[in-house]
Amino acid sequence: MRHRTRIACTAALLLTLTTAPAATAADAGPTHVDGRLPSGATYMMDVPTTWNGTLLLFSHGYNAGPANPAQDAPDAPTKALLLQQGYALIGSSYASTGWAVTDAVPDQMATLSAFTDRFGQASRTLAWGRSYGGLVTTAIAERHPDRIDGSLSMCGLVHGGVANWNNTLDPVFALKTLLGSDVPLVDLPTQQAATDAANTLTATVDSAQSTAEGRARIALAAALHNIPVWNAPTQTRPAATDWDAQQANQYDAVKGLLKIAAFNRRQEAEVRAGGNMSWNTGVDYARLLAKSSVRKEVTALYKKAGLSLTKDLAALDRAPRITADPAAVAWMSGTSSFTGKLAKPQLSVHTIGDALVPVQTESALKRAVTAAGSGPLLRQAYVDNAGHCTFSPAEQLAALRTLEDRLTTGTWQGTDPASLNARATAADPTTPTRYISYRPTPYLRPYDLAHPADGR
Repeated sequence: MRHRTRIACTAALLLTLTTAPAATAADAGPTHVDGRLPSGATYMMDVPTTWNGTLLLFSHGYNAGPANPAQDAPDAPTKALLLQQGYALIGSSYASTGWAVTDAVPDQMATLSAFTDRFGQASRTLAWGRSYGGLVTTAIAERHPDRIDGSLSMCGLVHGGVANWNNTLDPVFALKTLLGSDVPLVDLPTQQAATDAANTLTATVDSAQSTAEGRARIALAAALHNIPVWNAPTQTRPAATDWDAQQANQYDAVKGLLKIAAFNRRQEAEVRAGGNMSWNTGVDYARLLAKSSVRKEVTALYKKAGLSLTKDLAALDRAPRITADPAAVAWMSGTSSFTGKLAKPQLSVHTIGDALVPVQTESALKRAVTAAGSGPLLRQAYVDNAGHCTFSPAEQLAALRTLEDRLTTGTWQGTDPASLNARATAADPTTPTRYISYRPTPYLRPYDLAHPADGR
């Protein structure tokens, strides 16, 4: 009810909250509007003088704070191209920072209402977002299909919240167990405690990297998160059997995971959920490794180090497991996991070398959507680049155009790499076009609301 009240109040407050005038025929450029919602979130709107009637509702990624700006496009070059081509752009901050889905979805819907009150009804509204904003976008697609015509998730957490935190737990559990550390992994009381734990385990990883045994074990931990062997644009792409170069790239990503998500972001999410929302009771780590995209690398490095992979996997089996707080799981599931039920078309795109949100999240999304019977409404596409959300403006515009064509024609057309790259080049010939044919391996620990057994 609080969320509905937010949206209803927006129209009444809009005139006093906006800070820029509406567009007029004499305007030389786009009309820019800044405002504040009743929730305290801010929003921004950019409307070109010649609006083509399509409205893009952008959901931004995870923001740890304290700064909390609104954002209505993924980056400045893409924004400029979209405005030149006649698209109207809107987006809000969220009323709180962090794992803010319970604020983000109503704030975005309130921003949409504010736009309509000021500028009129769009002929077509597309929800789109990157990273955590892909989770927000997918939540909007499932919960408010009447407010949008289609959705685009880019490098999104489309596996949902419970799956995310379970799969974030697995690599740190392996590092703690196999490298010998006593840091707490869950139920972190404060951000300082999270920082201390992250620093301690990072130092342990740094020390382990100096030995062949340690490097093999770091690779095993990376494999449990499907961390790719090429995961940053600054890295050299290693050869298929250059195990040492592959592990060196993963080492950097493992440390990034420790510093970003595994402790500090977990602690913030635990506060929201009211406890620990992830578990590894009953998990068979040998089975997970067998499905990992980088299992061959792990096997090779263990052999090179003279270590027994079987014994280390047995050590993980014997180690004390972590149980979840059922109420926290219920909160995370209810707010941040997906049914897979789509009422409008969705396109989801991902770089193949993403360490923070691995490309296998797309397998989790497809699993849920297929089980829910919405498979024909979903298409997925992959970009041959390393890093998290490292799309070019051309690639992002191509994805939008492909979604628009689906809405115009009623069928998916040109979702193959050649067609996507042709669209990208036409939209922006100055930036890369790298769509490829790709099929991600399974997500290792899926959880969605289309599979009730996932929570057992």
